[in-house]
Amino acid sequence: MAYWYNTTTKQVEADESRSRNDDVLGPYDTEDEARNALATAAQNTEKWDAEDRAWDKGTDEDLED
Repeated sequence: MAYWYNTTTKQVEADESRSRNDDVLGPYDTEDEARNALATAAQNTEKWDAEDRAWDKGTDEDLED
């Protein structure tokens, strides 16, 4: 079963009862992953921004493992 995080209601939803696509992030394998969707998205954005900065500079010095 997949889980989704609803950005409007701030609730985790199961695959069979999820809201429309505009309101959800996912799918996630577990309820806990879905519950932490916003934190995960923020971490990914920070990582990708650092990668973009490194790419623009032509170096890997800003990249984190």
